[in-house]
Amino acid sequence: MPVLLFLIDTSASMNQRTHLGTTYLDIAKGAVETFMKLRSRDPASRGDRYMLVSFEEAPYGIKAGWKENHATFMTELKNLQAVGLTTVGYSLRTAFDLLNLNRLVTGIDNYGQGRNPFFLEPSVIVTITDGNKLTSTTGVQEELHLPLNTPLPGSELTKEPFRWDQRLFALVLRIPGHVAVEPEPVAGVPQDESAITPMCEVTGGRSYSVCSQRMLNQCLESLVQKIHSGVVINFEKTGPDPPPVEDGPPEALKPGPQPWHSCHKLIYVRPNPKTGVPIGHWPIPEAFWPDQNSPTLPPRTAHPQVRFSCVDSEPMVIDKLPFDKYELEPSPLTQYILERKSPHICWQVFVCNSAKYSDLGQPFGYLKASTALSCVNLFVMPYNFPVLLPLLDDLFKVHKLKPILKWQQSFENYLKTMPPYYIGPLKKALRMMGAPNLIADNMEYGLSYSVVSYLKKLSQQTKLESERVILSVGKKAPQDCGVKVRSRGNTLSLAQRRDFTQILQGITGEAPLCPLELNPKQFTGFHISVLNKDFKPQSFRNPYDIPRRHLLDQLTRMRRNLLKAARCWLRGQDEDQLHSIPIAQMGNYQDFLKHSPSPLREADPDQPKRLHTFGNPFKLDKKGMMIDEADEFVTGPQNRTKRPGDPSLQGAPKRRRCMSPLLRPGRLPAPSVVSNNVGAKAPPSPPSPAPPLPLPPPPAAAAAAA
Repeated sequence: MPVLLFLIDTSASMNQRTHLGTTYLDIAKGAVETFMKLRSRDPASRGDRYMLVSFEEAPYGIKAGWKENHATFMTELKNLQAVGLTTVGYSLRTAFDLLNLNRLVTGIDNYGQGRNPFFLEPSVIVTITDGNKLTSTTGVQEELHLPLNTPLPGSELTKEPFRWDQRLFALVLRIPGHVAVEPEPVAGVPQDESAITPMCEVTGGRSYSVCSQRMLNQCLESLVQKIHSGVVINFEKTGPDPPPVEDGPPEALKPGPQPWHSCHKLIYVRPNPKTGVPIGHWPIPEAFWPDQNSPTLPPRTAHPQVRFSCVDSEPMVIDKLPFDKYELEPSPLTQYILERKSPHICWQVFVCNSAKYSDLGQPFGYLKASTALSCVNLFVMPYNFPVLLPLLDDLFKVHKLKPILKWQQSFENYLKTMPPYYIGPLKKALRMMGAPNLIADNMEYGLSYSVVSYLKKLSQQTKLESERVILSVGKKAPQDCGVKVRSRGNTLSLAQRRDFTQILQGITGEAPLCPLELNPKQFTGFHISVLNKDFKPQSFRNPYDIPRRHLLDQLTRMRRNLLKAARCWLRGQDEDQLHSIPIAQMGNYQDFLKHSPSPLREADPDQPKRLHTFGNPFKLDKKGMMIDEADEFVTGPQNRTKRPGDPSLQGAPKRRRCMSPLLRPGRLPAPSVVSNNVGAKAPPSPPSPAPPLPLPPPPAAAAAAA
């Protein structure tokens, strides 16, 4: 299940516009959506996990982590704003720590017991930035530096902040603000020369210098094709070069180091088609011999240093012995091996200091070209397999699983030269081959007690840190309620010069009302509080943070505060802005009442309580009031129960319906019989005949009367 983490540059420089009319941040958001659409075409993308990290301070920069769903990811992506600094180093460290959050809990790194390529969590970090200067609160940096201190427990066990299954790719936006006159390169997208490029190469990725929208789409298609399940390994040549062969590569005749001598490439770890999980048997050895009495573990490098010898040897395989086969990513090394056209010859691979008495170590596998010469594969075998495989072959074919004393001594000598963490995989392999009792069960092959206790302690601390980070995802950074006073360091301020008044008068034509006596160390560490909590102080440290429409007002305010220093307070806002609020908030009187102080009690408590007349002065309190069908008010509590026997109807006022004037009789109505039973209905009275209605006069009579 690949993890795809997008690291978006949210510095203020991402607000610059291109000739397309969009900002760099809008292009970055569109690039993420395009990438997800291209990735969704692959059936293997169903298990992808997307994460989002910005350039804000941790943990507020983590917008979508391990628990957030796709909808949260898209919402946070749309809400990104470019208002910060270009803190690439801190943000990269935050991204790596987020990816490494659960590795100690799951034991995927297997510290001190060999590196298992089939225990992996493939991750791809895609950084989208503009490649400008690296800025932070301390100043401008020329090189990319990742902070060494991290809250993640167990980070000291690996020298680098990343792991061998994590790769970094950078899309550096170089789209100009005007239409480019020069034609675009047709060969491909070149690498960028920014400070993030070396970091990409170290992790096994690369950077792209994007100069147009077409190049951006080309880069996104290339990135989608680079999502593979695998780990990165450093391959380095040891010993002399191989002898040239007929029809071999001509570069082999050139003196000096060749590109294929050292390669930093990926090996593909294919998942099992039935289970979808990679399956393997043998680890890659550690670069140290484990000591049972050692209280600590030496830190390992993120990528194992695998050396290959160019001495031709025959590949060794016996029946029923499991082995692991990994395909190498195309590189100068694979190209050189394929051009030799020797599919039946292999080169053995080693890890330095993995053996007890040898600096180079014993071989644990070999590199071999495929029979069809289409790729190069890394075969991982048992440690020192040239000694073990002949012994196992004699055990099954010669001794028929009944070893003699000489064979047992040779096998015991082999076990002494093998790292102890190979005993477990070897037991499992012998059990599969039908010889389960060759290795005694009491052989110690684990770590020391102090190391095991230390790893358990780190696992518990990592769980707590994981819960803390997961709970902090989605929280907003707290707003400053005041202005911090910071010292300027040892640099001399311009206001401390003796001729500051003359300089200011020459620039503005005005002079301050009184001489300024400023001491930069006098107010160091002070915090100027603001009475109004809703007021946001304008602590602009970068001129680009000021909106363009507020530039003139800001200059006027700064000039007024500087020239009127004789007053005991500075103006953070204009007087006309103190009572200016948006139209949408003008009628929000309830919030004003919440923040207003509580009123004094009435002098005469017997008088009725006065209500405020804000808004409509004719507004009435309509609680407990009901309108009948005949437009009459019925006061009292409303009850929807219509059952006559309901005791809740006792004491409730009766509803009175207004009768039409046509239906009112000229005589008094008959008295109604009142029952003593509460809630009972009166007996119906006989209907009285309605009086005849008067007929209208004839037209002639009406005219005579007129």
